Amino acid sequence: MARIDLVDLAHSYGGKNAPEESFALKPVTMTWRRGGAYALLGPSGCGKTTLLNLISGIVTPSRGKILFDGVDITTQSTEKRNIAQVFQFPVIYDTMTVGQNLAFPLKNRGAPKREIEARVAEIARLLDLTPYLSRKAMRLTADAKQKISLGRGLVRSDVAAVLFDEPLTVIDPELKWQLRSKLKALHRDLDLTMIYVTHDQTEALTFADTVVVMHDGRVVQSGTPAELFDRPAHTFVGYFIGSPGMNIVPAEVKGRQARIDGYTIALNRSYERLPAGAKIEVGVRPEFVEVAPPAPDLLAANIERIDDLGRVRIARLRIGNIKFAARMPPGISIHGDVAGLKFDPAHVHVYADSLLVEGVA
Repeated sequence: MARIDLVDLAHSYGGKNAPEESFALKPVTMTWRRGGAYALLGPSGCGKTTLLNLISGIVTPSRGKILFDGVDITTQSTEKRNIAQVFQFPVIYDTMTVGQNLAFPLKNRGAPKREIEARVAEIARLLDLTPYLSRKAMRLTADAKQKISLGRGLVRSDVAAVLFDEPLTVIDPELKWQLRSKLKALHRDLDLTMIYVTHDQTEALTFADTVVVMHDGRVVQSGTPAELFDRPAHTFVGYFIGSPGMNIVPAEVKGRQARIDGYTIALNRSYERLPAGAKIEVGVRPEFVEVAPPAPDLLAANIERIDDLGRVRIARLRIGNIKFAARMPPGISIHGDVAGLKFDPAHVHVYADSLLVEGVA
């Protein structure tokens, strides 16, 4: 396994002289520790697969460097980088047995027979494939085939990193949670550097210790799942993480107050110097806004519907033309279609041009 350093890394499919705004990956500098579990999370076209392909060597960057344990491997071939990659669709040999498929990467590198047998047995046990080792792969289900593909990526203990490109896309939804849990356990057991690309926040947040959120070719925040939820550094992170996502509302902010649609909301921090001319917004997650009967000192919102999610009810509202979501406390009843909103000041964030403003505690 390796520590991976990205140094001013960027890529354009239109050539290195293309305008930076057209780059598929805008410049990024960051370090991924040895043995870490990382997820690249974002919507289609955000640059996450481009970044993965740069790390694997499938694509050569337009600028910047990639270092494995301090060694510049930017121009090295995929083979010389000593990485394993698992793709969206299972890559296996149907005419081979499951055991032969798992052994192939080791056999191809001339590993001793005893080492191959021991490693194949270990990976088969971890992936619940032991009963199928002598079976041909062609007649197995899609999820079993993807397990074999995962096993082939994990069977080598000497790899610098294991890269996963949306590996659960073709798996039946009922089985996805099992494989997600299995991958997390494999990371703990094997202590490999793993990088997992996905557009699914549940996959990212349950697998990774560190989630790298990407938007429009940029890394907008990197942190633990708790950090992304509690303090989104960008409005996109707030909106993309969570279900429902963070409410983002235009506001006038001064000192320890925010004014939204003529109503004043208390803030936990002071904001005296916001960037001149910036678009100012406040963000708050639905979990930290409570629906209440309308009152003169509460922000008023029109109720459109109430979603009963079992453990919690979420009210879908509008503040003017802006959609809003808030928590319905147990036992509350609202007469009419107008409700008041109670905010938890500790969880109201201020953004200038989509970027979090820290404020003064």
